[in-house]
Amino acid sequence: MNILIYIFEAFSSVKANKLRSFLTSTMIAIGIMALVGIMTAIDAVNESINSGMADLGVNNFEISDVTRRRGAFGKKLAKKNIISYEQMKKLKESLPVEGKVSLEALVAGSLEIKRLSKKTTPNYSVTGIDDMYLKNNGYKIKDGREFSNIELSQGQNVAIISKEVYTNLFEKDEDPIDKAIGFKGKKFRVIGVVEEKGGIGGGDADRQVFIPLLNANKFATQQSLYYKATINTTDPRGIDYAMSEARGTMRIIRRDQLGKPDSFEIKRSDSLNSEFNEMTMQLRIGGFAIAIVTLLGASIGLMNIMMVSVTERTREIGIRKSLGATPFAIRQQFLMEAIFICLIGGLFGTFFGALIGNVLAKFMDTEGFIFPWFWLIVSIVVCVVVGVVSGFYPANKASRLDPIESLRFE
Repeated sequence: MNILIYIFEAFSSVKANKLRSFLTSTMIAIGIMALVGIMTAIDAVNESINSGMADLGVNNFEISDVTRRRGAFGKKLAKKNIISYEQMKKLKESLPVEGKVSLEALVAGSLEIKRLSKKTTPNYSVTGIDDMYLKNNGYKIKDGREFSNIELSQGQNVAIISKEVYTNLFEKDEDPIDKAIGFKGKKFRVIGVVEEKGGIGGGDADRQVFIPLLNANKFATQQSLYYKATINTTDPRGIDYAMSEARGTMRIIRRDQLGKPDSFEIKRSDSLNSEFNEMTMQLRIGGFAIAIVTLLGASIGLMNIMMVSVTERTREIGIRKSLGATPFAIRQQFLMEAIFICLIGGLFGTFFGALIGNVLAKFMDTEGFIFPWFWLIVSIVVCVVVGVVSGFYPANKASRLDPIESLRFE
């Protein structure tokens, strides 16, 4: 029953000092909003990445050039060290594991795709792929068809496009099949459109043009192509066994000397997720640090406000004590008031933080709305702690005031 009385008194005090309470709550709200907003955005992106990884499956691993196309200190790899198409093709043919192997080569990652008078922005990718690429990477055909064996074996000028390419180059409801698009001075006939993918890579997965791998090889005369193999293993002995077999096979193909490190990179798909989680952990720490600094300033401001409140209400405290209020009751009243102000700020901060976090996540092409229940609980706990820490000294000072001297205070 006493708790309800303290809450009612806290509410009355806040109502009596609206502007002061609003400004104090706003300081708390800004700190909580920073914490919840950053964490919500990170959680939304993380969920999108995990969803994309789920599309790829946990049994995928990749083999590519060491250090992802770059040598030590950012230098380009020597041409003799680059994995060739013949080596990748030999790997696919001789890999002694049960599974599906797809090969790919990035022709360009920043291209304009053109059709008649229309063109995209220069941030679209063109990738040469084989027969297994779309399945291994979670793409599904929405309109048209996949590449035929003849088109793949002859390297014909045909292409499969993603959603954003279609949206930018074709009218709504226009049939893109058998229409021509162009890039790098060549024309390609569209034979298929893949479904919107989203997930891993955000919008980049939907800004793609796929061409037959042999056709992509024709660009090797103008630039170096870097090949990657994705292996989706179904071997019952497990992915670790499949990776060791693939590593051994690739070392033989690459003629890596015994005792020397691999001249290629092999990586599990879930290790990419682990790397992302490590990166997001650093972002979480940074966001938490920003919020703590903001809350520290807010708590100092709250303590100052409570000290002013004690001074202003000295006579009121004297009257309460003369009527029998104990030091404990006085202390609880002021503590509850500080906690109440913090909770008001915390609730508004959590709401706006969740809203801002989801808006930021939308700008990064994630899907769905995330309400941070965990961070709601954390923010409430933080607000209570800040309220107790900030309000204890003023509340304790109020509880120790002499009732006679308090009644004389003007």
